[in-house]
This record gives sequence, C-alpha cells and structure tokens, in this order.
Amino acid sequence: MTNIAYFKDQFEGLADDDSTDTIKELSKAAFENFNRSGLPTSKLEEWKYTNISSLFEKNYQFSKDNSQEELSYSALEALNLPGQNEANVLYFIDGRFMPGLSKIRSSEKELVILPLETAAAGPYQKIVKEHLGSSSKYLKDGLHALNTAFIQEGVFIYLPKGQQLELPLYLHHITQATTENIISQPRSLVYLAENSNLQLVETYTTLGSMESFSNEVIEIVLEERAFLAYYKLQNDGPNAAQLSSTQIHQIGKSYVQSLTISLNGGVIRNNLNLILDSPGNETHLYGLSLLKGKSHVDHHTLVDNKQPNCFSNQLYKGIANDTATGIFSGRIIVQPDAQKTNAYQSSKNIILSDLATINAKPQLEIFADDVKCSHGCTVGQLDEEAMFYLRARGIPLKSAESLLLQAFSSDILNQIKLEPLRKHVEQLILAHLASS
Repeated sequence: MTNIAYFKDQFEGLADDDSTDTIKELSKAAFENFNRSGLPTSKLEEWKYTNISSLFEKNYQFSKDNSQEELSYSALEALNLPGQNEANVLYFIDGRFMPGLSKIRSSEKELVILPLETAAAGPYQKIVKEHLGSSSKYLKDGLHALNTAFIQEGVFIYLPKGQQLELPLYLHHITQATTENIISQPRSLVYLAENSNLQLVETYTTLGSMESFSNEVIEIVLEERAFLAYYKLQNDGPNAAQLSSTQIHQIGKSYVQSLTISLNGGVIRNNLNLILDSPGNETHLYGLSLLKGKSHVDHHTLVDNKQPNCFSNQLYKGIANDTATGIFSGRIIVQPDAQKTNAYQSSKNIILSDLATINAKPQLEIFADDVKCSHGCTVGQLDEEAMFYLRARGIPLKSAESLLLQAFSSDILNQIKLEPLRKHVEQLILAHLASS
C-alpha cells in the first residue's frame, strides 16, 4: 500500500539532494502540510464525487534517476503529434524534466528553458521564490502538498518581454509503467513577461500495462499584455490515473484561453484556478469530455475576480456512455473590489447510457454589487427530433448519433487555434465515437 509512511520514507531520502534553499524550505513546509492533511477523501466537499482511496491501495514506486536511459529519442518520435516538428518540445519521463531529450527550436532570446533548480539559484531566483508554490493558497489538499514536497527535476519556462513566440511549446508527459506501478509528480513554473505570447500544449502517455498515477502541478504567471493559449490533451489508457493542478495568475492586464480535452484514462481530476489580479483581465475556459467504459473525469474550476472590469467565460461540455462518470464543479468568486465584473459559466452534458453519470455543481460567490454574473447547467439525451430528421433521410442510427455528437463538440474544438492540433483532436474524436 502506498501510504503516508511510505511517502515519509521517500521524503527522508531527499535530505541530501542538491536542491536550492528556496526549494528545500518549500518542500519541507509542504511535507509537514501533507502530514497534517493526509490524502483527500470523499468526505471533503471538494472531493465529494471523486474517491481516490482505491488508487493508494496499489503499490506505486517513485521513478528512478536513470529513466532517460531507458527511452531513446527515436522511441519518442512515435508519440509525436502533427505539427510537432515545427514546435519546441519538452519531455518529462516519469515526472522528471529531460533536457537531453527535449528539442528547443526557438533562440534563447525568445524562450528560456531551465531546470527548476538552476532557475532558483540563478538570475530568475526572485521569480521562483515569489511564485513557486503560490498555488498552495488555493489548492490546499494533501495531493498538491505532496507534489510540492517532492519537487525534483522540474522545469522553468520564461518568455522575455516582447517575445511573440511563433512556435508552440509542447510538454509531453510519459510514464514508464512496464514492470511496476509508477507514481510521477511533474512540476512546472511558467512566466510570461510583458507583451509576450505563448501557445502551450500538454499531453500524457503511459507506456506499459501496469498502473500509473500522475500528480502534476503547473503554475503560470502573466504580466501586462501577455497572451496565453493553453491546451491540455488527455488521451491515456484505462490504467492511467491523473491529478492535474493548474494555477494561472494574471498579475497584469492579460488574456488567457484554456482548453482541456479529456478522451481516455482511468480516474482523472483537473483542478484549474484562474486568479484575475489586475483590472481588465480576460479569460476563457473551455472543456470537452468524451467518456466511455469506466472512465471518471472530474473538472474543478475556480475564477477569482480580485480587481474591477474583468471578464471571464466558461463553457464545459461532457458526453458520457457506458458506466462512465463526469463531474463539473465551477466556482466564481467576485471580491468586494471587483466592481464591473462580467463572469459567465455554462455546463452542457449528454448521457448516452442508463448507467452513465453526470454531476454538475456551478457556484457563484459575489461580494460586489455592480456585476454581471450567470451560470447554467443542462443534462440530457440526444435530440429526438434531430435524430428523426437524420434517420428519415437514410442515415444509419450510429452515423446519425455520431453526426449529432460531432456537432455538439464543434464549438469547443473550434477554439483550438493550432490547426494541426485541432485536426488531430478531431480525428481522435471520430475514432472515439466510432468505437463507443
């Protein structure tokens, strides 16, 4: 069993590592917090619909230092996405950033990529000290603390002032579960300086038939007039469990577009927090889940409006078949100083099976009086009139269902601005629908 005592033994083994004082102090405080909090249970309101206790009945092992020796670059090419040859590509193997395998095509003036420990000890020390671990103010569960306690071989990504990066940045997370169950804990800190532009893509792959559990934390900070397009593609196997915690902090007036596509996997929990900390911030959050089998996908979003004249829009869609479970919990906070806030939230879902489940929990917490905020939720089946229309024109049942589900998904997919990635996702969805 992977329990607190096991993690304590592993943590004590980090005592002599070469991390900087900043990271060591942060890790120590986080492990003390983990000891107090323990693993989250379904008794907690935020984890009401997702019980992860069974995951920790499995004997997970931490990754080994020589993970990079087991995979060659030629083996990684099989995992390439369309358009990746015209992109910057970073690889994480078992949660560890691998500079030797990564391909940086942009110049150092355009894009700075460093091991997190190097950045914490060098010229970016101030940024790391101020922003690394800041997400713990919002993400207070034991799993977030566990990731921070075991920060090892993370990555620091920095866009200098004025850099409108043309090439997208791909982060591939690969877990080698070929001979034993593996727990990996990737950690990333991304900083977009004034008037910079980044397209960021994350993907996840488990190699092997053993169990994998990824406990990821990524923290992103945007200065004035920065632009972020952030795409997360989850298309792993049923033996892969994943907790992904993302915090995006807009410290200057900036623009964020975030899109999460969840197609395959075991138990998946996505925490996405947006902190709108400057007047005029704008953010758009999109999500699409196509669930089948026993998949369990839980989307938790938080938009904290701290300053006036901010705009946020959320649209999450889910399709559930077989015995799959989908959850959307969206929370909007409007602080007392955040007058003139416009915040919208919508969750739309289709159930294709009597055994599938959708749980939706939209929430508004408003402490200002001059705002426009709304939320809505729908859960239903395919439109019978539309089905009749298609069937009456000779379209077979399965094809008619697929056409309607593609139409249901289209307004989410159209938000993917990277054309090769969008076409790739469209093909994945077609294959997914054909096999359902």
